[in-house]
Amino acid sequence: MLDVVAAIIKNNDRVLIARKKQGKSLEGYWEFPGGKIEVGETPEESLIREIKEELMVEIKIVSYFGENIHDYGKTKVRLMAFIAEIVSGEIVLKDHDAIEWVTVGELDNYFFAPADLPFVNKLKLHIY
Repeated sequence: MLDVVAAIIKNNDRVLIARKKQGKSLEGYWEFPGGKIEVGETPEESLIREIKEELMVEIKIVSYFGENIHDYGKTKVRLMAFIAEIVSGEIVLKDHDAIEWVTVGELDNYFFAPADLPFVNKLKLHIY
């Protein structure tokens, strides 16, 4: 099983979502940005590193949000999500071709990666 992390980055009443660019795994899907946990990293350390690499911003983790296990067929992933906030930097896209700041009510307008869907649903229920 592959352990991965995702950031639900909040700014007032909006959350950041990002679309995977062509040539990347799950291209065209929207997701909460993040990535693989490397050997020796905690999930939190991994998430801070991944967001810096993917979006060129520094985040602070506010709280743990939840975990989901999803089987993509070839790969089974354990996705751990955290609520986070940007503390410095301007977003620069590396692995994505678009970002949006959306309200929870707008999340249904986007085609999310399957592993992220339970977090979309939890956000819509306001259980965090």
